[in-house]
Amino acid sequence: MNQDVYHIPALLPQTIAALDIRPGGVYVDATYGGGGHSAAILESLGNDGHLYGFDQDEDAVRRAPAAGDPRFTMVYSNFRFLHNFMDYYGVDGVDGVLADLGVSFHHFDDPERGFSFRWDGALDMRMNRRGGRSAADLLATASAEELTRMLRLYGELRQAPRLAAAIVRSREAGNPVTTVEGLRGVAEPLLNPRQLKKEMAQLFQALRIEVNDELGALRALLGQALKVLRPGGRLAIITYHSLEDRLVKNFMRTGSIDGEEKKDFFGRSLAPMRLLTSKPIVPDAAETEANPRSRSAKLRVAEKLPSPEL
Repeated sequence: MNQDVYHIPALLPQTIAALDIRPGGVYVDATYGGGGHSAAILESLGNDGHLYGFDQDEDAVRRAPAAGDPRFTMVYSNFRFLHNFMDYYGVDGVDGVLADLGVSFHHFDDPERGFSFRWDGALDMRMNRRGGRSAADLLATASAEELTRMLRLYGELRQAPRLAAAIVRSREAGNPVTTVEGLRGVAEPLLNPRQLKKEMAQLFQALRIEVNDELGALRALLGQALKVLRPGGRLAIITYHSLEDRLVKNFMRTGSIDGEEKKDFFGRSLAPMRLLTSKPIVPDAAETEANPRSRSAKLRVAEKLPSPEL
């Protein structure tokens, strides 16, 4: 991997087409990252539109190539505060919201961040290093029951109870798990050797989701995107695992995270959005060959409906 590549955006042309960008419109890229999606939005935006890019990682904010464009505003924040910032900037409605929930190549390829099991380094895993607890902090304080829940729910690991017990035993013996190699040393004997890379990736995914409260942030984003979108505005979300995809699909179909559809007195659906993708849009063979990390990407798109007449 070229270390100068911060991130290659997944499903780029499909996402731009799905947003149906209106020249002069107002858009949000909730996951700025390397700026690939933002650059493509700006190309379609015309001279009078505006794009707000959100990112909580200082590296992405510092490297933002679109920062000099008067049509672009960089917001150094988690996207879970979308509504607050739109209110702060006096934006009364937006025409599209995009979120690519994948982790940037930069994070995986930087040993200091601790996102990958391929290189040794401190177990940090925080997207926002300005605060919060690191993965090492989590492993030093969580109970066996908490670790089991996390590894089972977010990593879908059958060995979750044994992994949790091993982590707790190690720290009780005076060897807290604080590095990538330390975690590998505790976990590898308990993983299936024929699926070692897959299960190690599931373990690291579980810790990353917990450290960054990724599903909580996604729930907040979905609700706030619905608030800030104008009728006819588009919501486009790219997910990378089933937990995210299920939340997004449920919300786009029903307006509810749990997928429960509300109906009026006459039995008509009160869903606030219209799902435009009956099946998720996925990368074709050419894209996955050029960018293997895109192979699990799924794009879902919905359009906000007008408020029902009373």
